[in-house]
Amino acid sequence: MAEDFMQRIIRIDQKARRWMKQYSVLLLRISLGIIFFWFGVLKYFPDMSPAEDLATQTFEILTFGLVSQNLAIKILATWECAIGLGLLMGKYMRVVLLLLFLQMVGAMSPILLFPENVFVQIPWVPTLEGQYIIKNIVLISAAIVLGSKVEKLPVSDEKSDAESATSG
Repeated sequence: MAEDFMQRIIRIDQKARRWMKQYSVLLLRISLGIIFFWFGVLKYFPDMSPAEDLATQTFEILTFGLVSQNLAIKILATWECAIGLGLLMGKYMRVVLLLLFLQMVGAMSPILLFPENVFVQIPWVPTLEGQYIIKNIVLISAAIVLGSKVEKLPVSDEKSDAESATSG
């Protein structure tokens, strides 16, 4: 009886692992897409994004004051929505992940640019905004997993290129 129970547990475990292997990357891509799209949409509406002020201040510094805060938030909103839609559709993943990683550089930079806004006690006790920023470590890791699953670019075979050039 105990052996039957263990066999049943093993079969359930195997089915669960197969299901996770089949759907985990898809679910990760979709959930990441939802997060980026949702947070991007919030930025189109004044005072709806908890990170709006910090994001616009950061954008202003990173663009050397060349972009107004009003335009900055629209750019960020559009950028994040584009990332979200790209992830949801699963198209042009190299471009989408590049946009995501570039956005993450900006999103993480307040840790260095505005530590007084990110931490109550530097560097151990983050503010709510700081927690919002630090969670990006998980988003970056998720994007790395997705990037590892992107199809390889076709590599040109130098020999084939040379042969086709001489045979033409």
